[in-house]
Amino acid sequence: MRLRLLGWVARRFAGKAGSVSFDNALSMLPDSSLFPLFRDGLDPVGRVGELRERSPVSRLPVPLGIRAWLVTGYEPVRAVLGSTDGFSNDFGPFAERVGLTAAREPGGLGMTDPPMHTRLRRLIMPEFTMHRLARLQPRIEAIVADRLDAMAALDGPADLLQEFALPVPALTICELLGVPYADRALVQRFSAARFDLGDGAYAPLDAINESRAYLRDLVADQRRNPGDGLLGSLIRDHGDELDDQELAGLADGVLTGGLETSASMLALGALVLMTRPELAGPLRAGEPADALVEELLRYLTVVQVAFPRFAVRDMEVAGVPIKAGDILMCSLSAADRDEVLGPGMDRIDAARSAGRSHLAFGHGLHRCVGAELARMELRTAYPALVRRFPRMRPAVDPASLPTRRASIVFGLDALPVTLE
Repeated sequence: MRLRLLGWVARRFAGKAGSVSFDNALSMLPDSSLFPLFRDGLDPVGRVGELRERSPVSRLPVPLGIRAWLVTGYEPVRAVLGSTDGFSNDFGPFAERVGLTAAREPGGLGMTDPPMHTRLRRLIMPEFTMHRLARLQPRIEAIVADRLDAMAALDGPADLLQEFALPVPALTICELLGVPYADRALVQRFSAARFDLGDGAYAPLDAINESRAYLRDLVADQRRNPGDGLLGSLIRDHGDELDDQELAGLADGVLTGGLETSASMLALGALVLMTRPELAGPLRAGEPADALVEELLRYLTVVQVAFPRFAVRDMEVAGVPIKAGDILMCSLSAADRDEVLGPGMDRIDAARSAGRSHLAFGHGLHRCVGAELARMELRTAYPALVRRFPRMRPAVDPASLPTRRASIVFGLDALPVTLE
């Protein structure tokens, strides 16, 4: 363990060298390019909704002569994400165009195409069926109870993000993957840094590659002594079919989809429940959390944009001509507020009929593999939280809470709460 941590530190500082003009250009993107990642409180900024109604496929200004499009309408987003032959998720050709080295390519399930994507997803999906995940339910309940006890023992206001929203999914992911408990702080840092564009375009890619390096070391440990977690299971069942790079990539994909996103949902959902007591009341009374969880997932849609799609041929999307090589950014947060889903989508309605599926977990081939795990965490954590602390309230004006700016995963930087 000590050697693995030392190795990570060495790689971290070695990777700081070599910044180039591409990074500098993207680190200074104007608000006109980053606005799909901004929020007005918990809502996407008004410009996103205006574009969705007026021009659901519109040009997004980015540097270096790259043709990029923002897709905001529910139907066009589903069409792009659901396409099996019109778009590629392969980051490699784009990386070559803008001068990224192979070491800074994100890779992973989210950035691969069939048949590689099909093969890898087939191997990992059995670990994320409800039947397999059921074994984690007692552990999730224990983690939630432990964190609630730790919060109750604090003097004064507690930071719900640090004390509850982050540790619950972090410890669950560590349990699932077989990550040593002592490394949970590293796992949290890897997850948060990869979604933040505030330090330039290379910062998330560097965080991804640091995570992969750590996970390759973990895979090597598991090769020698497979544990009971997901990595150990994949090595026992498919060890000859997967090399260490692929295993690290799969583990990193679980980390990407299951930590920062769930932490943001837990914190933001808790904020909604504190400021909307009529939503928390039924949970305290023992009513199922399923419908409310789905509505919060839709309303908050913390993963604001999907992985970029690269057009592989000339085509039209919602009547707009798209050229081969163009990049399409699909705004999930905008699509989930589209009133084709029903009336009043800019407000929370816990009694809303499920109707058409929300896109909080994406859609199509690259839909989040950990969706059911996230639902398990939310359905467990929200009721336990409001029952344990029925008078919990924000310790500051909710409007003053620090939120992440220009982050693919929307979230809070802190959530101070008064528990009594």
